[in-house]
Amino acid sequence: MRLNEQTSNFKAVALGDDMLRSQAPSIFATGPMQGVSSRYTFVPTSRIVSGLREHDWVPVEVEEQRIRKEDRRGFQKHLIRFRLATQMQTLAEWNVELVLLNSHDRGCAYQLHAGIFRRICSNGLVMSEGSFEAIRFRHSNLEAEKVVQASFRLLDYVPKVGEMVNRFRARALDSQESTALAGHALLLRYGSMERAPVEAATLLTSRRSEDEGTDLWTTMNRVQENLIRGGVSDFRKDRRGRLRSVRAIRGIDSKVNLNKGLWSLAEKLANGQPLDDAERVALAN
Repeated sequence: MRLNEQTSNFKAVALGDDMLRSQAPSIFATGPMQGVSSRYTFVPTSRIVSGLREHDWVPVEVEEQRIRKEDRRGFQKHLIRFRLATQMQTLAEWNVELVLLNSHDRGCAYQLHAGIFRRICSNGLVMSEGSFEAIRFRHSNLEAEKVVQASFRLLDYVPKVGEMVNRFRARALDSQESTALAGHALLLRYGSMERAPVEAATLLTSRRSEDEGTDLWTTMNRVQENLIRGGVSDFRKDRRGRLRSVRAIRGIDSKVNLNKGLWSLAEKLANGQPLDDAERVALAN
């Protein structure tokens, strides 16, 4: 496959360099942002992408951080999700993905996270540190091959991911547990229940019939999609009389942190640990 070709299938599109460049030019920076330390080792993300492609990891999704200062343009944080080429032809309900974060403005070290793509709702999950500890490389004496080689750790972890998903599926939630999960998810994003635009129960709203189950896996995905994509409302109004609703999350850090926090909450429930009442947690904060 030529790098600038895009190959499509039932589940995803392998992004070529032209698409990556149009969506996130910072991937192809030719040097770091002006003013970085002399100890900063510049390794362009494009070199990591090429190395991962050689080991059958293909990019399927990309985004770039919005900037406030013009001098960061072309160097800002970017996120790329990779999938194994062998997974591109499958119709599995979910697939493991490699999530790569980096920037060339001193704002972010190279990071490799474990992710899951769920076909039904096109959700891109990111696992908590408790499940798969993110692999980080500082921009000092950095070698591109070390980052690529680190991706092999995720391959070794794939069987455990399947075990965890099955545990989540097997864990039935009652209405109180589901509401507690949604309430804690609101706290992860808004910090307090007062600042949340909707009630916890609203996050449990299903967008499709396949998501109407009460198991932990399905419930977690409903909550995650409603918080990340936004658009849900329980028709409450603010002081100005405007309808309150959950807005889509745009920031890379916000998405990753919320995903990790939500996965951690689900792990607690899967392990038989109760979640504290969300209202009491909010008051304590």
